[in-house]
Amino acid sequence: MKTAKLIIGIVSIVVFMIIIFQSCAAGIVGAIEGGDDTSGAGGMLLAFTMLIGGIVGLVTRNSKGGGITAGAFYLLGAIIGFANAGIFTDLIIWSIIALIIGVFFIVSSILMKKPVKNMESDTNA
Repeated sequence: MKTAKLIIGIVSIVVFMIIIFQSCAAGIVGAIEGGDDTSGAGGMLLAFTMLIGGIVGLVTRNSKGGGITAGAFYLLGAIIGFANAGIFTDLIIWSIIALIIGVFFIVSSILMKKPVKNMESDTNA
């Protein structure tokens, strides 16, 4: 699980760049069309929650609380993405991915076993 958290954290940081680029493009299109679409801003918020979740998940992959925190950021991003989907239809796909990753981080952190303490290393014999 620790290796999967490491890989997902790195991939999330890379995916941040893709989402932020698409969100900027959607924001520009929304401004040119003159509509009230907020999918560009929602995509940027989703991108930043994925970046934060990826960094937290990467740094705290051995920690139960850190994994739950990373999962919470992913789930928050998914909620923001679903709420703001408009002309930026890829936002729904990114939100589903964030939802899956968030559930993975939370479930894997809950199921994480406590490390076994080695009794031999505590003695000075």
